[in-house]
Order: sequence, then C-alpha cells, then structure tokens
Amino acid sequence: MDIKLLRAFVTLAEQGNYHAAAEALYLTQSALTKQIQALEHLTGVSLFHRGRHGAKLTVTGRQLYGRTCELLKHHEEFLEYTRSIEKGNAGKLALGFGISSFRLAPALVNLFREQFPEVEVSLSDIPSNVQCRMLTEGQLQAGFIRLPMTEPLQVKVLMDENLVLAAPSGANVDPADIRSLFKKHPLLQINPRRGPCLAEQVTRFLEVNHLSAKPASAADDIHALLALIAAGNGVALLPSGISHFLPAGVTVVRPEGMHTLWQIGVAWNPKIKDALRDKFLQMMSEAT
Repeated sequence: MDIKLLRAFVTLAEQGNYHAAAEALYLTQSALTKQIQALEHLTGVSLFHRGRHGAKLTVTGRQLYGRTCELLKHHEEFLEYTRSIEKGNAGKLALGFGISSFRLAPALVNLFREQFPEVEVSLSDIPSNVQCRMLTEGQLQAGFIRLPMTEPLQVKVLMDENLVLAAPSGANVDPADIRSLFKKHPLLQINPRRGPCLAEQVTRFLEVNHLSAKPASAADDIHALLALIAAGNGVALLPSGISHFLPAGVTVVRPEGMHTLWQIGVAWNPKIKDALRDKFLQMMSEAT
C-alpha cells in the first residue's frame, strides 16, 4: 500500500475538509479525492462522511485513524533510521580480532560506542586467515589481523608483535638457550587449523634458527594451551599478546633469533561501500 494514501487519510481526518487537507499536502482537491477513493477501494470500507460541512470520519474511519497514525510514525522512524545508517551513525558493525589485538580492539570498540551509542558492535575472536575470507565476502566490516594480508583487502599497520616462549613458572628459562629447554619439555601448539598463521611462524622460527623440538598434542584454544603449560605439560611459542591474560603458573620470555617479529593491522574491503565502517576507521585513525 502506498504510504501517501495513508498520509492523505490522516491529513483529511485532522483538517476536516478537502480544501485545507489538499493545501497541507500540496495537492489539488481532485487529486486528494482520488487518493481517498483509492484507499477506500483497497480497504473495502468507507472512511469519511462527505457533506456541506466537510469530511467527517465514519465509525470505521475513527477506528483506523489511531493505527494509521502509528504506521506513519513507524514509517518516518524507518526513514530516519535508514538515513542514519547511510550516514554511518547507526546500524551494526561486525569486527574480528585475535590474541595480538586483545587489548587494542576492545578499547577502540569502547571508544566508538561512546561516540556512536546507536551502533550495535560485535567483536569476535577469529583467526586472521578466516577474517580475510570473511572481509572479502562482506561478512566482516573490519578486522584486526596478522600481516601480510591478501587482496583485495586494504590495511593500516597498527603495531608490531613478537614471539614469546611460554613455560611453567618453575622452569629454568634462558632466552639465549631455549634449545636445552626444548630437550626437557615438549612443544605444545594451537591446532594448526585454528591458528595456521601462528603454526607457520613457529615452524619458520624453528627452521631458520636450527632448533628442534618434540611436538605434543595440540589444543584448540589459547586458554586450554596455557592451562596445560601451567600444569607442567610443556612449553609453547605464542604471540606476546598472551601476556594480557596469563594464568598463574606460566612465565614468558622473548627468545633470541630471527623471525620473531610480525605486524598487526586493521584490514577492510575497499570494494564494499560502508559508511559505518569508515566512521570506525576514521575514529581509530584519530585515536591511534
């Protein structure tokens, strides 16, 4: 149903005569009459008594008047919400992050919510390779990922991240001699399917620095892995971001050698137009 028919009905009901209602709607009386007739035809009911004194609502018309006003109000709210989304002031913002952005991403989300309280923000822990796919497909609007990333994504570098060795607190850890530590303790890892980028980094670090380690059963998440380390089940090479949520019984040191550094950035798909995402990126650029 055309919203202008409902607006014509409400305006005529409030003005009480066709001449005043037509002027309020910037219509001719003939055009207004046709709109009211069209609405009556669609609804199958008579809405007005017509006479010398103007137009008065029928019993059915009075019953429909209040509901029609509500519909017009909802329509205007819908249009206003649409305009807010178009301007990037409302809507939903889906973001991805990982261990390395454990503190940075939530802090930026909080700052954004303060500036744009009408926006619903979701922040999900997702591996970088999966984030890249979701960004390409439009399932995420922005993501804090490990670099390098894949095209067609665009990225802004935010920080450097480095590899650390997590070990039981009682272990004698010498950053210059982790070779001996690997002889005493098995090397625990996140399941490569859950963290393929980290697994690749660890493999490269071991190979380039001519280190060998005895691999042990992998864990599916970082918290389970840290719990295993705290219980003395082994050691692990992990991003330094874990220092923000280390459990009791785990200590970390930065190992010496090559391939211990990489970059973390925020990525997005420039081929997808998104005013809300752009507002977030602008705020983030100003904040960092």
